[in-house]
Amino acid sequence: METNVKKVSAILNPPAPHMVGDGFRVHNFFPSGYKLNMSPFFMLDYNAKIEFSARNEPRGVGVHPHRGFETVTIAYHGAVAHHDSAGNSGIIYPGDVQWMTAASGILHKEYHEENFSKKGGPFQMVQLWVNLPAKDKMSPPKYQGVKHSEVQKFTLSDNAGVIEVIAGDYKGTKGSVSTFSPIEVYNVRLTKGGKTSFNFPSNFNTGFVIIEGNIKVNGSENTKTDQMVHFKNEGEAIEIEALENSVILVLSGEPINEPIASYGPFLMNKPEEIQQAIADYNEGKFGYLEE
Repeated sequence: METNVKKVSAILNPPAPHMVGDGFRVHNFFPSGYKLNMSPFFMLDYNAKIEFSARNEPRGVGVHPHRGFETVTIAYHGAVAHHDSAGNSGIIYPGDVQWMTAASGILHKEYHEENFSKKGGPFQMVQLWVNLPAKDKMSPPKYQGVKHSEVQKFTLSDNAGVIEVIAGDYKGTKGSVSTFSPIEVYNVRLTKGGKTSFNFPSNFNTGFVIIEGNIKVNGSENTKTDQMVHFKNEGEAIEIEALENSVILVLSGEPINEPIASYGPFLMNKPEEIQQAIADYNEGKFGYLEE
């Protein structure tokens, strides 16, 4: 067993926060906060829990384009309303997941949901950017919204907690989200003293974000709220134990070994594809979305 442990490469404190629009105060763990190998995950913005004061005009991010990847929004506290140029809209409440495939191009905006904005309160979210393989970058946009009640759940024995499988497969419990490459995304909710283990292929890039609580990894490494655990690309087995009631976002995926050209909200393979994305956006090919 010991020889097959996926060892911790680093325990990372949240980088200094910055604002995205006026509604999201995020710590960017990668690619700018830390230079981590986390492909197919290209970006992780973590809005640690903060209190937003009540106000009538909802905070948020105005209309912006995306091409070449997927945006994944996972809510823990608060509520976000979103709209896109394909006609999709909805509200993401705690426990909900919005998995948006921008692919060939989409316009998007997201704001604090109206009632949440008027009341104020705790707000905590994660947004991931998931890269797409070159062959899929120009596929049609699509949208997968999963309510918390619809997330597939694996109940651990001994009242240890529950694993919410957003994407991938945990011991036969399959996430309802379809992905373009092999990806595992779970919300793990452990009770104090609860333990569980995972097995991910050695080449999968793997990281855990401690959303809440305090856990021990592989019997030795302690990590706490708002930290990220990054793992080495060797071994397969990871064991965690909750030192208090804890919530952990688990990310693991097969790397996409293709060149990357990124510019703002565009994530492609070659610089000329970025130029094309900018031209297409300027020509209105991403559709229309009212501010």
